[in-house]
Amino acid sequence: MPDSTDRAPPLGAAFFRVLLVQLLSTLADNAFLIVAIARVIELADAPWLIPILKVSATFFYVALAPFVGPIADAMRKGRVMLLANGFKCCAIGLLLLGLDPVLVIGLAGVGAAVYAPAKYGLVTELVAGSALVRANGYFEAVTVCAVVFGVVLGGFLVSPAMPRLELDWMLDAAAQPSALTGGVFVVIALHAGATLGSWGLADSRARYAPRPWQLLSMCRAFVAENRLLWRDPLGGMSLAVTTLLWGAGATLQLVVLRWATESLALPLSQASYLQGMSAVGIVLGAALASRWIAMHQTARLLPLGLVLGLSIPLLLLVHTVYSAAFLLVYVGALAGFFVVPMNALLQLRGCTLLTAGRSVAVQGFNENAGMLLMLLLYAAGTAFGISVPALVIGFGACVSGSMALIWYAKRRHLAAAAQHISSNIHRQVTE
Repeated sequence: MPDSTDRAPPLGAAFFRVLLVQLLSTLADNAFLIVAIARVIELADAPWLIPILKVSATFFYVALAPFVGPIADAMRKGRVMLLANGFKCCAIGLLLLGLDPVLVIGLAGVGAAVYAPAKYGLVTELVAGSALVRANGYFEAVTVCAVVFGVVLGGFLVSPAMPRLELDWMLDAAAQPSALTGGVFVVIALHAGATLGSWGLADSRARYAPRPWQLLSMCRAFVAENRLLWRDPLGGMSLAVTTLLWGAGATLQLVVLRWATESLALPLSQASYLQGMSAVGIVLGAALASRWIAMHQTARLLPLGLVLGLSIPLLLLVHTVYSAAFLLVYVGALAGFFVVPMNALLQLRGCTLLTAGRSVAVQGFNENAGMLLMLLLYAAGTAFGISVPALVIGFGACVSGSMALIWYAKRRHLAAAAQHISSNIHRQVTE
């Protein structure tokens, strides 16, 4: 199917340098989540602390959202990425000193929260609007590949095949040597690679008017920026969709781990491999979307969200690893085909209405607030002993019902707004 991306300008070397940094950083983040889960299990902590790990990692995305956008716009974004990755590297090292994994992953979340608007903002500044869907296809494919291999790597790092390092956890003299020490060193090395890769990233030369750094002023400005993006017909629609999908994806990651360990009797290391199959599907869906979907066609994809939600409970009908892997690839492909154009549209509208850094900060705030809400609900369900089948059915119903509400609320505005986007993209390409 031909689309407007066929005439889009080529992506430059600076963009692919950002992709490399993103690959290493995301690989480390996802491997570390599995290591942190294994550390909670090693410490024999309560099972509900496993979703709290994700809550801790996500909290600072929400709490720091009014500030990380101005930080990304006030400095060269490559420098912000360098500092943020370096901070994550140091934070994860604290696990070797015996710090609680929930606290460690939360501290790493501070660096991740600062890193996010810088990386996405730099992509938006380096790539023309007419090429954003294609660029997001690359970015999403690389990110999800890193998720796949990060999950697989995490499974290896917590498996018996990982060489054991006899290093005492130095802040706890009574602690026995952990089987996870070598895995933590591998994660630190990956973050160190991302930090070095951030050194000397290209300056897009985009500059923005300075804003006052008073706390109340920044919070008021952030509230106004949220309101502006939510009230835009296409911006609000894409923001609602990506918020829902990020929350659903973060929760589904843990649901699949629990389902695989309880229903298929897999250990954590093997369950993490199965979890990565949904990420394989996202890569396929992202690749197809980047080739076939033009920016003005994104609103037509909303029915896919209903199909996605209805597909999740099919997990309860499969009882073998192979059929589960096939279903997870299918669900992931639907999500990838859906979220890539939505994310590109949100970036384009955000950069048009605000600035690159601030629009990504608004996006991150809403998406991570959705993740926090769904993860807290999942943690509460786990703490109260709700069964896996009930959680899976409720999860799928939540996704489908929310997508139906989004489509109903936005249906009257989408055709006119999409035509406006199409004419703007056409003008950029012809110029």
